[in-house]
Amino acid sequence: MEKKQIAILCGGRSSEHEISLISAKNIANALDSEQFEAHIIGISREGKWYYSQQHDWLPLEATGTPPKVEDHGEPIAIAPGPQDQKIVFLNDLNKKIILHAIFPILHGTYGEDGTMQGLLEQLQIPYVGPDTLSSATCFDKDITKRLLQHAGIPVAKQILVQKSDPEPSADDVFQQLGNPVFVKPANAGSSIGVSKVTTEEELRKALQLAFQFDKKILIEQGIEGREVECAVLGNALAAPSEIGEIVTPDNFYSYRAKYLDENGSELHAPAKLTNDEKVQLQMMALEAYKVLGCEGLARIDMFLANDGKIYVNEPNTLPGFTKISMYPKLWQETGISYKDLITRLIILAEERFQAKKALKTDMPDEV
Repeated sequence: MEKKQIAILCGGRSSEHEISLISAKNIANALDSEQFEAHIIGISREGKWYYSQQHDWLPLEATGTPPKVEDHGEPIAIAPGPQDQKIVFLNDLNKKIILHAIFPILHGTYGEDGTMQGLLEQLQIPYVGPDTLSSATCFDKDITKRLLQHAGIPVAKQILVQKSDPEPSADDVFQQLGNPVFVKPANAGSSIGVSKVTTEEELRKALQLAFQFDKKILIEQGIEGREVECAVLGNALAAPSEIGEIVTPDNFYSYRAKYLDENGSELHAPAKLTNDEKVQLQMMALEAYKVLGCEGLARIDMFLANDGKIYVNEPNTLPGFTKISMYPKLWQETGISYKDLITRLIILAEERFQAKKALKTDMPDEV
């Protein structure tokens, strides 16, 4: 059987560049070698695209040095068109690779926010994960919460602050939202620029930090309860995983705790829940997935408050695939191995591509 050629797109122009490379390494190692052949495409922080079959940029074990895509490897471009899904080597235009699908494991800005998805749509190549609109919607926490609220899905109370707005007073914030609150950029992932705030001075510093990453900031009510997550897999017919729970020493699931520090948090998968709680959380995750137009995959983060109420925190449309990432762990607990999960995600990408390809784009003769 001829192997399908799969490009794993990693690195990128975001603060999550290094985490993308760690995820890419795990995906490349898990790819079913009997069905697929992996091709690593690294995007540098400057936006240059490189190819390497030797996985030059992927991290070695226990190096202690954060990985990054550097200026080595072969510079490439990707040719558009359904009959020309190929990597073109810029130093040798006669050297090309036909691609069957792309796994864009690009976390954060310029990868998870719809920009890369839009490019892949133009290139007419099947790709893993939600489409352009869903990716952009889910990446913007402000827009996400507006859509969820409109659909009647509970979210924490929040205050939107634009960079041009006067700085809100701590008294007003705590009066509206209680204490503590969380300050976060509206468009950033993996707890980048997020702060837990309990005082006026902390609020001032948190706003300064968050505005380094976005011009739109959310100040959110702190929910007393448990932080839980559900992995969702599928296109029109999606399925929820077991529920996982994040337990951190300071009740704040930071960037380091998520990806770098194996002792920074405890991941309970599955979480200790009653059957009713589990079913309610799974149904809430599926509802949010559908409202936000997700396909392929997403991790839906939620709060199970002490009073039993469920709040959707935020979706993650390209969750981490590191050794301590919750998305693959939850599917392993649900009965799908890491290798089978990667295979299913590629199949879902191809199915969606074919379904979209079948839609008409020209005007019929008779209307």
